[in-house]
Amino acid sequence: MARRTGRQGSFTRHLVIPLVMVLLFAGIAGGSYLALQRYGSPAHTGTCTASGLGTSHRYSTEQTANAALISAVAVDRGLPPRAASIALATAFQESQLRNIEHGDRDSIGLFQQRPSQGWGTQEQILDPMYSTNAFYDVLETVDGYASADINDVAQRVQRSGYPEAYRDHETEGRLYASALTGQSGANLVCTLDDVGSTVSPEQLRAELSRQFPRLSEAGRLTSALSGASSSAPQVPETAGATALVISTDGDTTIGWAMANWAVARAADDGVVQVSYQGRTWDRSLRGEEAATWSAVDGGDPDQIVVLVSGS
Repeated sequence: MARRTGRQGSFTRHLVIPLVMVLLFAGIAGGSYLALQRYGSPAHTGTCTASGLGTSHRYSTEQTANAALISAVAVDRGLPPRAASIALATAFQESQLRNIEHGDRDSIGLFQQRPSQGWGTQEQILDPMYSTNAFYDVLETVDGYASADINDVAQRVQRSGYPEAYRDHETEGRLYASALTGQSGANLVCTLDDVGSTVSPEQLRAELSRQFPRLSEAGRLTSALSGASSSAPQVPETAGATALVISTDGDTTIGWAMANWAVARAADDGVVQVSYQGRTWDRSLRGEEAATWSAVDGGDPDQIVVLVSGS
């Protein structure tokens, strides 16, 4: 793929000052409407948190699901975790990790890529899988990106009019990338409402194959549906839960990437529990108990068991 040049603008550069003025001084419903139109509202209630480096960062479930996709593409392509850190810092600066249809001039999508600058058609760019792969295609042309400054590499790809803006999101990018590429173990937790309706476990299985196509096709990720009681080390009081069992070919780094990915998908796909390597995240927990993965006995250490509220 040819290297793309030109400005892939961040809508935040041009929106922040006008939006703040509207909200502070206009005091009318139109200001709130504008904010919702530009930033969007969460599709689900709840938040997710990644911790490390002496701090923690919290994202909405929408942002977390997009962060999981961006990281999954990096893992599936065999890129270093640094690639995901750069991509996440970039996407937060550009769109606040939302797949938006608006931006500076014709900028759209997670990375605010512009059809007029050769990033693809509008339809293509609004497909998060396409736009993420397009970002990594250009990233891989930057010499030494895996060890270079995150902000500087992001700027090489994006060519922003605010070349230091990506630095503001470096820490959170590193935290979420660390969890979602499997570098930091059980390090992503979400506090969510109960599942509102029955969800087909096949939906999560299909998303697994879509976001990890190379690993799935190579047989490094295999999955099967089974009864919850026969697979999970402990079963929550969730009627009709079905287990999606994911085998990772003994690779614990990919295993933790997948386990945290499943937690990140919980709000969208009705996940109620994820178990791996003697640790379990349980959707039903609240308060301090919800802040960590619990230790549990039993279960195959080479398998991730994802319980989905559906049959």
